[in-house]
Amino acid sequence: MWLAWLGPARAGERAAFTQLHAHFRGLVHAVILAKVPHGDAGDLTQDVFVLMLAKLPTLKDDLAFPAWLMQLARTRALAHLRDRPKHEPLDPEVALEAVDHSAAPDARKVLRALQRLPEAYAETLAMRLIEGLTGPEISERTGLTPGSVRVNLHRGMALLREALGVTPAKDEGRP
Repeated sequence: MWLAWLGPARAGERAAFTQLHAHFRGLVHAVILAKVPHGDAGDLTQDVFVLMLAKLPTLKDDLAFPAWLMQLARTRALAHLRDRPKHEPLDPEVALEAVDHSAAPDARKVLRALQRLPEAYAETLAMRLIEGLTGPEISERTGLTPGSVRVNLHRGMALLREALGVTPAKDEGRP
């Protein structure tokens, strides 16, 4: 499906680029979100697609497009982390008073824990948990085998639970 859009997108057809963007946006966003703060991920995702459009003529193997696009996203995220201004951390007491911790802190804590996981696990989990992609969709978009996706999700979830201090619920129906 996405292979058919590459040639026309390379030739400057806007509709083909729009199709590629719609198909791969979640994948790129997940790869970026696995590395950078949530507030920066949207703009960086758009940056990657602008970069992709500019560099698409240099792509030699169309079948390598998903991996190539993911690498563009990783590189952009890492450049953002390297180049962003360094700020003094906010005093924890001030942060507690200034922020409403009713629901968001749990999500931030999970995202920080996810970002500390090995890249393959963090990216695959972000694709599944944040972007809502299914295992087959992740496989199709990344080029990973379905088995590799399952392993990344299983191991990544185990590491994420461990990092968060959460133990999986026991299935009481099992012996």
